[in-house]
Amino acid sequence: MAEDSRIEALLKQTNWQDERRKLRDILLGSDLEEHVKWGKLCYAWDGSNVAIIYGMKNSCAVGFFKGSLLEDEDGVLVQPGKHSQAMRRLHFESLEEIEDEEDTIRRFIARAIQAEKDGLEVEFTEKDNLDYPEELQDALDDDPELAEAFEELTPGRQRGWVLHFSGAKQSETRARRVDKARSTIIAGKGWNER
Repeated sequence: MAEDSRIEALLKQTNWQDERRKLRDILLGSDLEEHVKWGKLCYAWDGSNVAIIYGMKNSCAVGFFKGSLLEDEDGVLVQPGKHSQAMRRLHFESLEEIEDEEDTIRRFIARAIQAEKDGLEVEFTEKDNLDYPEELQDALDDDPELAEAFEELTPGRQRGWVLHFSGAKQSETRARRVDKARSTIIAGKGWNER
């Protein structure tokens, strides 16, 4: 499917349609390149991802890939999850709210573009602080093919798997998750790429 038809398909989604179109107009007015990545409208500057539009159950949002680096004097940027080191988002519950906050949105877009122009990089400190759950370590010790494949994954993919396995409260569930993930890990994919 061509990029233009993928963009149109996303714009026709019924949830947050008007809000998504308004956010898109604001982002395109900032000279960003539009693409579809991860099933969402994504905006880049000089080939680097800057922002993405989300349509969720109770809100829509514009996310900034390096949002943790952006000055946020009013504390309006939201960390999407407790393990998110870089992404920060602005959430909206209506078209009127987006219209009221248009200046704020444009200010953060300008800051995100400037961060790219300045070559700023997020320091992912958590990638080196992974505590492998016992069930994963046992599987890696017992299965050299799995251990080699896991070692070849990018640090982000390794982290995603470790968080997924560790998220289970019971040992049996963690072991089941590791076993179920084996073929995906050997294929070189991350937890969210299944």
